[in-house]
Amino acid sequence: MNKTHGSQYKKNSLTLIGAVSLGTSVMIGAGIFALTGQIAELAKEWFPFAFLAAAIITGFSAYSYFKMAAAYPSAGGIAMFLEKAYGKGTTTAFCALLMYFSMVISESLVARTFGSYTLQLFNGPKYDWMIPALGVGLLVFAFLINILSNKFIQTFSFFMAFIKIGGLIILAGGGLYASGLNFEALSIAPENTSLGGFLGATALAILAFKGFTTITNSGGEIKDPHKNVGRAIVISIGICTVIYIVIALAVSGNLSIEEIVKAKDYSLAEAARPAFGEYGLWITVGFAIVATVSGVIASAFAVSRMLAMLTDMKLVPYSYFGMPGSVQMHTLVYTIFLAILLTIFFDLNRIASLGAIFYIIMDIAVHWGILRNLRKEIEASSSILIAAIALDVVVLGAFIYIKIQSDLTVIWTALIGMILIFIGERVFLRSQSTPDGSHYYHHS
Repeated sequence: MNKTHGSQYKKNSLTLIGAVSLGTSVMIGAGIFALTGQIAELAKEWFPFAFLAAAIITGFSAYSYFKMAAAYPSAGGIAMFLEKAYGKGTTTAFCALLMYFSMVISESLVARTFGSYTLQLFNGPKYDWMIPALGVGLLVFAFLINILSNKFIQTFSFFMAFIKIGGLIILAGGGLYASGLNFEALSIAPENTSLGGFLGATALAILAFKGFTTITNSGGEIKDPHKNVGRAIVISIGICTVIYIVIALAVSGNLSIEEIVKAKDYSLAEAARPAFGEYGLWITVGFAIVATVSGVIASAFAVSRMLAMLTDMKLVPYSYFGMPGSVQMHTLVYTIFLAILLTIFFDLNRIASLGAIFYIIMDIAVHWGILRNLRKEIEASSSILIAAIALDVVVLGAFIYIKIQSDLTVIWTALIGMILIFIGERVFLRSQSTPDGSHYYHHS
C-alpha cells in the first residue's frame, strides 16, 4: 500500500524544510497580501477572527490530507487521494480538476495582487490594463523559473519564504507598536458584523490556507514522504496562522474598516504608513513583491505536477501540440496559460470567490471519500471527518448566500464551470472505454 507514485519525477529531492518553504510560499503569497481587504469587507470588526476561524477549519481539513499522505505519498497528491477514494472515474477526475482550477485561480489572484502592490510605487494605476499586464509578466517569469531544476526551485522558495516571513514580522511589529495596541478596526461586540458575513469571510480566509495542499502534490519528491509530508503540512499551517493573525491585528490597529476596504487590494501597504511613514509603502510593496513572486513560482511547481499525474492516470485529455519536452513541461505550459487568461479577464474579488467555491467543494469530496471508503484502511477518525465536512458546508453555504445577494455572476460562473468540467470528463472517459470496459489512452 505504501508505495510512492509518480515514477517519472525526480525522487527525494525536497527536504522537510524545502516542503515547508514550498507550502508557506504559496499560502503567504495568496493569503495575507491578496485577501486581507476582502475579508475585512465581509467580516467588518471581526476580520482578524476570520483568519483564526479559517485556521481551525483548515486544521480539521488537514487531518484528511495528513492521513492520506502518510499512506499514499504521491507526486499527484490530491489526484491520487481521490483515485484511492473513488476509483479511476468521473468523480475523481471532476474533483481533481476542481482542485487544479482552484490552484490556477490562486495563481492569477496572486499575479493580480503583484500588479496592485507594484503600482503603489507609482501612486497607483495610471491605466486599468497595467495590473493584469504586470500579473502576466510575473506568470511568464514563474514559468521560466519552473523549467529549471527542482533543487534550484527548492533553494529559491526557501530564501524567498525566509525573507517574506521575516519582513512580515517586522511590518507586524512596527504596526503593533505604532497602534499602541489600540485596535481601531477590531471590536469584541461588533456593530456591523453579521454571522453570514463572518462565515463568508472565513470561506475566503480558508483560501489563504489552502496552499498547504501543494505539499501533497510534491509527495513523490519529498524525502521520507510517509512522515515528512504530514509534518510539513502541520508546520506550514502553524507558521501561517501566527503570521496572518498578527498582521491582521496590526492592520486593525492602524486603519479603520472603511480605510481597509477602500484600499483592499493593497491594504497592508496603507497600514504600514503610520509605523514607517512613506518608507512603509516601499517596504511593504517590496515584501509583497517577494511574497507574490515566490507564491506563484511555488504554486506553478505543484499544480503542473498535479495535472501531469492526472495525465498519467489517463483522467484528462492530453495533447502536446507539437511542443518538445516532457509531459510535466507541457502541463506547466497549460497551467501558466490558463492563469494568464484569468489574470487578464477577472478582477481580484471574483478570482478569490471562484477559488474558494471550487476548493471547498473539492475538500468536502476528499473528506467524504475517506469517510465512506478509506476510513478503516488509513485508520482515520470518523468524528473528525464528519466535523470537517460540517464546517466546510456551513462556511460554503454562507459564502454562496452572500454572493447570490451581491454578485450573482460569480455563482453562475462557478456553476457553469463545474457543469462543463463534469460533462467534459464524462464524455472524455466514455470515449476512452474499450468494448471490454477497460480504458486505453493515446497522445494526439
